[in-house]
Amino acid sequence: MLGEYFAARKRLYPQSVKGRFRKLKWILNTIFLSVYLLSPAIRFDRGVSAPNQAILIDLPGSKAYFFWIEIWPQEVYYLAGILLIAAITLFFVTSLFGRIWCGYACFQTVWTDIFIALEKLFQGDRNARIILDRKNNFKKFWRKAATHFSWIIVSLITGYGFVCYFNDAISLHKNLTINIWGWILGIAGSTYIMAGFAREQVCTYMCPYSRFQSAMFDKNTLIISYDQKRGEPRGKWDGDVAKTQGHCIDCKQCVVVCPTGIDIRNGLQMECIACGLCIDACDNVMEKIGLPKGLIRYDTMAHMLDPKPEKKFKILKPRSFYYAAILTLICGVMIRSLLYKPTLEISAIPDRNPIFVRLSDGSIRNGYSIKIANKTHEKKTFVLKILQPPEASAKVVNADLSNLAVDSGEVGNFKVFVTLPQDFLALNEEGRGLIEFTIADDEEEKKIQAVFISK
Repeated sequence: MLGEYFAARKRLYPQSVKGRFRKLKWILNTIFLSVYLLSPAIRFDRGVSAPNQAILIDLPGSKAYFFWIEIWPQEVYYLAGILLIAAITLFFVTSLFGRIWCGYACFQTVWTDIFIALEKLFQGDRNARIILDRKNNFKKFWRKAATHFSWIIVSLITGYGFVCYFNDAISLHKNLTINIWGWILGIAGSTYIMAGFAREQVCTYMCPYSRFQSAMFDKNTLIISYDQKRGEPRGKWDGDVAKTQGHCIDCKQCVVVCPTGIDIRNGLQMECIACGLCIDACDNVMEKIGLPKGLIRYDTMAHMLDPKPEKKFKILKPRSFYYAAILTLICGVMIRSLLYKPTLEISAIPDRNPIFVRLSDGSIRNGYSIKIANKTHEKKTFVLKILQPPEASAKVVNADLSNLAVDSGEVGNFKVFVTLPQDFLALNEEGRGLIEFTIADDEEEKKIQAVFISK
């Protein structure tokens, strides 16, 4: 019954290929993996009281660090800004160059490349792997076992690299708890399944990007294109160019090297990740038979339909300026916010039970929880004063108004009682007013208001 609705997965055996885009992919893979695995080892001195790992998400301390940038839980809007910048950048790049993120930088693509390379190392190239899968012998067993063992090693390294972003990378090997091992094995398992077995299924069915990418394409977007005018009609190569109606000799090399198993000659398809491997394969064949390269190439739809010089790909176009203006605006706001980020934040939360207390002399007392966030890396002593109204008096439980100490990177919580005399309250018929606090140290001062209730 399920067969009526779901097609069984056809196993792919991508063939290896040499060429400029394959070489570029290996260079980028090396760079991306180096950044991923080595970034947590970079040190950055923030002082004695702060971690010295340049990139760290400190869950126990509820902070995230990126070199000199320090993000607190209440600054989650920075995360929203980063995600917004990443999304707009992705849309911008896609509108210009198609799915080059998928083809060259996506985690799924990078790790799948590594797994396929290990598969080739132990089992051979495409034809050897196909033949190996048809047999059941010891040769198949040890080659498959070696392949999966290498996949597991890479997956464990991936999981270990991931948890290094949440722990001190230098000393992590000495502090491998059950919880940490759980995360390592969880990420390793996901890597093993996604890069070893799911592969093109992730790009085709699981990733939403393949579904809405076409909304960002236009006729001037750079995409993988097959030149039908030059290639059709296809014909077998007989050594004579004049007898061949089209330059495509139907060798299917562009199909067997494709990691998603599509035939680019049928036009741009949702499954295409713009990796350029089909271009390398086709160029190699064209070179061998003495025909010009570029039968399959990166090109725009406008230039393919009308091959005039003015129709060639151009970066400078209206959509580019729109995206660039939005990115500049958001990045500018983020940079300004980070440059002028305060190191002191305060809040005053009124007590709700009781809302107020009438003292024996007729005066009214309200209670407040004053929170002082010290975002520096040194201990600070703050002074609390009431600016308005001048008739108000304040008292801090178990502390002195002029000596509110807060450790570095901590949030101090102080219980403060504010009292207003009966004569002042008689002038306020509404029974409500504003209390203005000021909290300061030697370098910075902050003001905050809170509601005072008398009836």
